[in-house]
Amino acid sequence: MNLRKPNRREFLGRAGLGIAASTVGVPLLGQAVSAHLPAAAAGEMPYRTLGRSGEKVSLVGLGGYHIGLQNDEEESIRIIRTAIDRGINFLDNCWDYNDGQSEVRMGKALRDGYRQKVFLMTKIDGQVRDVAAQQIEESLRRLQTDVIDLVQFHEIIRPGDPERIFGPNGSFEAALEAKKAGKLRYIGFTGHKDPDIHLKMLDAAFNHRFTFDAVQMPLNVMDAHFKSFAKKVVPVLTKHGIGVLGMKSMGDGFVLRSNVVTPVECLHYAMNLPTSVVITGCDSLQILEQALEAARTFRPLEEKQLAAILAKTAPLAARGEFEPFKTTTDFDGTAHNPQWLG
Repeated sequence: MNLRKPNRREFLGRAGLGIAASTVGVPLLGQAVSAHLPAAAAGEMPYRTLGRSGEKVSLVGLGGYHIGLQNDEEESIRIIRTAIDRGINFLDNCWDYNDGQSEVRMGKALRDGYRQKVFLMTKIDGQVRDVAAQQIEESLRRLQTDVIDLVQFHEIIRPGDPERIFGPNGSFEAALEAKKAGKLRYIGFTGHKDPDIHLKMLDAAFNHRFTFDAVQMPLNVMDAHFKSFAKKVVPVLTKHGIGVLGMKSMGDGFVLRSNVVTPVECLHYAMNLPTSVVITGCDSLQILEQALEAARTFRPLEEKQLAAILAKTAPLAARGEFEPFKTTTDFDGTAHNPQWLG
């Protein structure tokens, strides 16, 4: 893949749309979207289509939070560039990750021609117009780019978030203005709390005659049994041609503590859903290699394989014990920092 970053004039003139294979029909929980897509050659990174945008994105995406954790900035840059060199072209980030250091380090890594090779995504917390606009400008500066491919409203985790974002002087206005100015190309949202809040956000957009380009949510082996985004939200996204961004395939490590699934099983399960990309955190080259290997070796799960995974995780998942981001406030950055919302 070799994506050239469009300049703002080119962006304003773009109108082409493509429908992802995953939008043909509404796949069920156990159906693999990859069954409808051409297989990658052995050892190569597979690519999928990001909903109706037509953008080709790598099956695995590089999470932004973990690349801001290294003591040495050069190690962060090495992880990012190695990921791109090995075929990953979807980069995740957020305005608030590591007090902005994740975006700063990614911006440095994208120098020397690397920006042209990737589909760059970041998130903003601001829910009012002026705060959201300021955060978009800060992200552009940190990432050292004049256009971000996808900007998402971050942490839609409270029932009142959709109304605030789409209300008068809400952050939706700032996002539309930034898109019109060519500062961003696509708009999405994320959340990790409750699929019903995701559905409320989607309805709020539809009521404003707007359809999101992408939506991000936890998709893992435990989610299948508890407050399931895969069951409730994914079918709506595929129906409307919205890109499906999977995250927390290992539940920030909590799923692995169940001792019933391996990291690769977790990644393969998420890849088996109608995901456009499975975003995973890689805080070392070793973990990056694990993610790359999972993408290269992925094949659609057979029914008996899927049934076995769901059978061994069902007894452990009923109360959300291994998905604390759904059941506690420990992972709610904007709850602990309400000033980010504005």
